[in-house]
Amino acid sequence: MGAEHVDCSIAATLAFVGDRWSLLILRDSFRGVRRFGDYCADLGIARNVLADRLDRLVDAGILHRVPYQERPVRNEYRLTEKGRDLSPALMALMRWGDRWAVEGAPPTILVHDACGEELEQLVRCPRCAVEVSPTHIRSRHPA
Repeated sequence: MGAEHVDCSIAATLAFVGDRWSLLILRDSFRGVRRFGDYCADLGIARNVLADRLDRLVDAGILHRVPYQERPVRNEYRLTEKGRDLSPALMALMRWGDRWAVEGAPPTILVHDACGEELEQLVRCPRCAVEVSPTHIRSRHPA
C-alpha cells in the first residue's frame, strides 16, 4: 500500500486511509483505543479485516506497534506523528457528518480537554489572520 504517483494529494491520502474501516480505526485510535481486542469490540469488525487494516496503517507509518506482553507477544497500536496529523481531516469528516449525515443532535461533541469548551475548526490565512470561507479558497501550483 502506498501513494502512487498522482497529481492530487487527496487521491494520495485516500490510498492510505480511503476505506471505512481504516477511518474508524483511526477514530478509535484518537479516542485512546490501542489493543486489537478493544478495536474488535468497539467496531464490530471481523478479526481478519482488522488485522489487515492495522497492518496497512502500520506499513504506511500512520500507526506503530508497541509490545505490551511477551508470551504470547501482543502489541498496542499507537498513532505516529504522521497519524496524529490526520486529526483535522477526521474532524472535518465528523463535522460534515454532524450537519448532513445524522439527524438531530450530533452523537459526539469535541471539546478542549483543559476547559471543556466545544472546539471550532477554522481555516485561517496566516498573512491576513482572517478566517477564510470555502468560497474564498483557490488553488495554485507551487512556484
